[in-house]
Amino acid sequence: MFPRQFYTIQVDRQLFHIDIRYQNLKVIGSGSYGVVCSADDVIAGRRVAIKKIGNLFQDIVDAKRVLREIKMLRHLGWHENVISLYDVITMPYGREDFTDIYIVTQLFECDLERIISSNQPLSENHIQFFLFQLLKALKFLHSAKVLHRDLKPSNILVNSNCCLAICDFGLARGLAGSHSMMTEYVVTRWYRAPELLCENSTYDWEVDIWSLGCIFAELLGRQPLLQGKNPYDQLKLVIKLLGPQRGASLNFIQKAQAREAVEKMDYGEPIPFEERFPHASANAIDLLKRMLVFDATKRISVDDALCHPFLAALTREYSRFPVTDPFNYDYEKRRETKKGIMRSYGEEIPLEDLRILFLQEAVLYPVSSFHYRSLRTQPGRRGSREMNAVRGPTADHSAETTGEPAADGR
Repeated sequence: MFPRQFYTIQVDRQLFHIDIRYQNLKVIGSGSYGVVCSADDVIAGRRVAIKKIGNLFQDIVDAKRVLREIKMLRHLGWHENVISLYDVITMPYGREDFTDIYIVTQLFECDLERIISSNQPLSENHIQFFLFQLLKALKFLHSAKVLHRDLKPSNILVNSNCCLAICDFGLARGLAGSHSMMTEYVVTRWYRAPELLCENSTYDWEVDIWSLGCIFAELLGRQPLLQGKNPYDQLKLVIKLLGPQRGASLNFIQKAQAREAVEKMDYGEPIPFEERFPHASANAIDLLKRMLVFDATKRISVDDALCHPFLAALTREYSRFPVTDPFNYDYEKRRETKKGIMRSYGEEIPLEDLRILFLQEAVLYPVSSFHYRSLRTQPGRRGSREMNAVRGPTADHSAETTGEPAADGR
């Protein structure tokens, strides 16, 4: 591999110290996480998104989320419905006292939130194709024992051919098989499952299914389904949506106080889904009902959702769905030193070790375009299906109009 060469460029009052392979930088997004630019990768011959995170270690929790996302995308990013990670650059380059990091990913034209809020018509075929791809991605993530935990329209990136990819893995964690305590306050409130609203300390893949059900409803109704002002208000809206919950349907709630509170909530008969979504087909309504089940243990699985009549025709076009090995979380507990000694951590990864873990990731990049093409050629696949173009609400549909192209470490 040739040694890297860098140059400095000011982009919208931000200084980027970046590899010379990345040219024509244009700002496409910004926030508390940093700045995102589109760029041309002149070596690989593709458009990319570059996210700069300055003062990475100013917040150690956020830094750990960035590291987790980088590691997860290295493990998962070869799937066609997960955003691809192409490059990781630390600055000053190669030094253990680096302060900034640049993350280079696949570039998309917009996100699902922009499509939903636009005036662009969405047919049921579009919605089927979106939901099918999201379930494919979830099947893949769950095969790796990964819960996304923050599925929402702004974390789903879309191109004009309707192909999409999930991004923002900063809050992703392992499945509850380890029986470790898992924080309740993860998923963005409007997409948070009842078991999280009831503060269960352990949970499983069903939280992602609930979030996906909320996104499905948002595609059908063109607005967020449940817009609670706080967790308690969100729980009330869930009960209003599904009706009173009693008896065995509350057994999955771990806290007695939460069970008692839910049992007292009674807002009468709910509005039928058929009235809420009058233009949706019977199959769409049936699948939505099975995804938005209050009792997590009764919620439809990813496999059963893919076989549901609403998606069966698309599922039949695929002879198999890719899976992968479980993601390894050991890096959060220990690492091997240069002398081959395993160094274990307590509750937190020391800053020195966190820096080394970032540097160990950075030396694995950049990833060649050939590498990703070979990984994404799955045996038994009958080819991708393209739908009529669905674009964001802007007149300019070039890559520069994309929404945020990668996770923001929130």
